[in-house]
Amino acid sequence: MEDQQENGAAAQAPQVKMTTLTQFVRDLSFENILAQKGIGGEVQPDVTVQVNLDAKKRSAEHQYEVITKLKVESINKEDGAHLFLMELDYVGVFHIEGVPEDQLHPFLMIECPRMLFPFLRRIVSDVTRDGGFPPLNLENIDWVQIYRGEIARRQAAAQAQAPATPHS
Repeated sequence: MEDQQENGAAAQAPQVKMTTLTQFVRDLSFENILAQKGIGGEVQPDVTVQVNLDAKKRSAEHQYEVITKLKVESINKEDGAHLFLMELDYVGVFHIEGVPEDQLHPFLMIECPRMLFPFLRRIVSDVTRDGGFPPLNLENIDWVQIYRGEIARRQAAAQAQAPATPHS
């Protein structure tokens, strides 16, 4: 009897369907500052990676575009000289059905970038290698933490813009 109730509940839950329709590089820039300036000798690179996400509904039903923006910067630890700068906008177009409306935004901002990450990692590795540096293999990114940070940033910005309520 208990198994029948569990099966009935599972049958009523909407089935989530997610398909990656396409993915592509929208914008890519790589500057080998080290080579441009002719800096020689040993360097101790310090690499920072900034990640920003954006998502929007497309005109086709159940289609969404998710943009992952990376800014990868390498600076020499010894003198602070820039070694390279890479900026990448990587887009995935997804067909998504069965996700409740109140869960769609976190789904788009967490699950979709997670699906795209292996491709992003490969592009960063190839471009840094082809740009004259050792290939940079990005560590896994905690998409949940990035999502929570963005929500907190938006809430703080909204509070800062909200007019102060007068006290009686």
